[in-house]
Amino acid sequence: MLETLARWCFRRRKRVLLSWIAGFIVLVALGAAGGGPFSTDFRIPGSESKEALRILEERFPERAGDTISVIYEAEAGVTAPGVRERVEKLIAQFDRVEHIVGTVTPYSPEGAGNISPDGKIAFASLQLDIQGTDLPIELTKAMIEDAEEASGGGVRFELSGQAVQQAEFVNGGGEGPGFLAAMVILLISFGSVLAMGLPLLSAFVGIGIGLAILQLLAHLIEVPDFSPIVAAMVGIGVGIDYALFIVTRYRQSLRTGHGPEEATVVAITTAGRAVLFAGLTVVISVLGLLLMGLPFMQGVALGSAGCVLVTMLASITLLPAMLGFAGANIDRFKVPFVSSDEGDHRSGFWFRWSRLVQRRPWPAFLGGLIVLLVLAAPMFSLRLGFPGDETQPTERTTRRSYDLFAKGFGPGFNAPLVMAAELPAGNPGNGAALARIEKRLAEEEGVAKVVPAQMNPAGDTAVLTAFPTTGGQSEETEKLVGRLRDTVIPEAAAGSGIEVHVGGPNAGFIDSNTVIADRLPLFIAVVVGLSFILLMAVFRSVLVALKAALMNLLSIGAAYGVLVAVAQWGWGKDLFGISATGPVASFIPMMMFAILFGLSMDYEVFLLSRVREEYVRTGDNGLAVADGLAATARVITAAAAIMIMVFLSFVLGPELVIKQVGLGLAAAIFIDATLVRMVLVPATMELLGKANWWLPPWLDRLLPHVGFEGASQEAAPEVPPPAPPTPEPAGTAAR
Repeated sequence: MLETLARWCFRRRKRVLLSWIAGFIVLVALGAAGGGPFSTDFRIPGSESKEALRILEERFPERAGDTISVIYEAEAGVTAPGVRERVEKLIAQFDRVEHIVGTVTPYSPEGAGNISPDGKIAFASLQLDIQGTDLPIELTKAMIEDAEEASGGGVRFELSGQAVQQAEFVNGGGEGPGFLAAMVILLISFGSVLAMGLPLLSAFVGIGIGLAILQLLAHLIEVPDFSPIVAAMVGIGVGIDYALFIVTRYRQSLRTGHGPEEATVVAITTAGRAVLFAGLTVVISVLGLLLMGLPFMQGVALGSAGCVLVTMLASITLLPAMLGFAGANIDRFKVPFVSSDEGDHRSGFWFRWSRLVQRRPWPAFLGGLIVLLVLAAPMFSLRLGFPGDETQPTERTTRRSYDLFAKGFGPGFNAPLVMAAELPAGNPGNGAALARIEKRLAEEEGVAKVVPAQMNPAGDTAVLTAFPTTGGQSEETEKLVGRLRDTVIPEAAAGSGIEVHVGGPNAGFIDSNTVIADRLPLFIAVVVGLSFILLMAVFRSVLVALKAALMNLLSIGAAYGVLVAVAQWGWGKDLFGISATGPVASFIPMMMFAILFGLSMDYEVFLLSRVREEYVRTGDNGLAVADGLAATARVITAAAAIMIMVFLSFVLGPELVIKQVGLGLAAAIFIDATLVRMVLVPATMELLGKANWWLPPWLDRLLPHVGFEGASQEAAPEVPPPAPPTPEPAGTAAR
């Protein structure tokens, strides 16, 4: 089928190219004009924080919305006459903004306690009738500008809240440097401007269409605001890599005497087939995120999978058409002083390297394993959370607001806990019971302040707000929420019939952390299991698939360790523009696992498919491993370098979440493409010998035959069941 498709696209290249261009223009225009809104709601359905929000929305809508805090510092003191007039003028201006339904200032009875002990810092609260993430960004940005204009003359105003966080979020910032780095690496790899341009063009078209589809998906499902960045990261990486593998195989076929059409067919039926299976593995891994049952991850999963699918389709349809236009001139416009001739791979460095590893497989295996385990060690200190205002750049009002709150009142005032209390209807003792709960909350260690309860007009619901003494990212705050839910509130409310649900944004993040940690093992098991089955079907081997799964787990664990060392421990954080240490965003480990497990399988498929071809042809396991590694090492190194540079380019952006994702992905690809692919794979395959290709007959009958062209499974030598691996005597690997 791939041969037929390759010939059809090659011969009808004008029609194929025009179809892709038309589809690109239409979908990008639709996405830009009719794309849905992105979401920043990370609450988990069925969690206590979500239940608290539901109760308030149904019974007390005036208090169901988020708040925006206006904090200010005055050198003369916040009660000075001139200062008070300026504050009240700004608050009155904000009070006219749509969706702001109430204000509390430090000068009103409700705002008692909103002034710091030294009298120089105070804050006002603006009550919204919607969630902060639903407030139009242009309104919030206008408020930020108003606060900046009102500042000066010894008074400084800052804003905070989810609406402000959303308005200051920067959606992008790394695509340009990533593409530029890819251009340089492709030029070095191919030595030709024309050959360099084909992978970039294929990736650009695929990513443009994929992101447009993601924008349209936002009308149907929740799509987090960081989804386009993640999808772009993955799409750029795989789009360029897939085209790189196919163009490389095309050029090799031309050099062996094939004409352009036959070279295209060879490239698509070998490297193109590997692209399909590698891409399918990525899609399976990413779609595994849907098993987590987290609404906010649906957009990440479907968006990333969509980008990969589109780039896969472009690689096996658009790219053959463009190869038809390039023909035998693929190496035109050569770059001076850059050689594109790969020559005889057996005379190159990578063949000699593989033989060196194969002569001493045990030291190579144990040395590589020790390095991976050392890198993975910090993973056991991994702490999940969500980056708060204290991790933002100091140029943002949210960060400056955090600093003022921490200076005047303590870090916990940035992490209020909003509690929804369900009251027995018509019970005259509700007020006294609420007072007991308030008193007990105020006495609890770790609680800095409790705002008196407010009842709704019906008298069946009340809102209490407690400020912890520690910040939202602190382990102490997380433990406090657990104590309030498990013991403090149930004991204080015993016998009153009142049921209190602890909610608010920070409690929501804590709930997300708990759910993700509970479901992560199942997610990992499903993704690894499906990928294991797919690899067995592709390579007709139990041990090759098992080895690939285990090594990928080790490389991902090492990437987690690097992320913890930088983001949590602060090792080298300044190199990546990280201003403050803190927990790893709760969704990043599962997202990293989904993406990395799929991407690392890419290199496994491309390397082992070539090894399998050589083994079927020669029946010599050691020589097949050396030939396969030598034939693919240059292109895998270039592909990995492209992905690393693409991922690192996103670290240049201001968003900590994106920095963490980019750093983790770059570290994992580097580890996987060097230590795993170039050391552990040849060492373990040498140790296992012909047992690498063992597959029980009963399992062979159950698995579908999806091998690679040129690597017919029927042509493979008989492989006995595996025996305990023993290293070959020195010198045998060089036979």
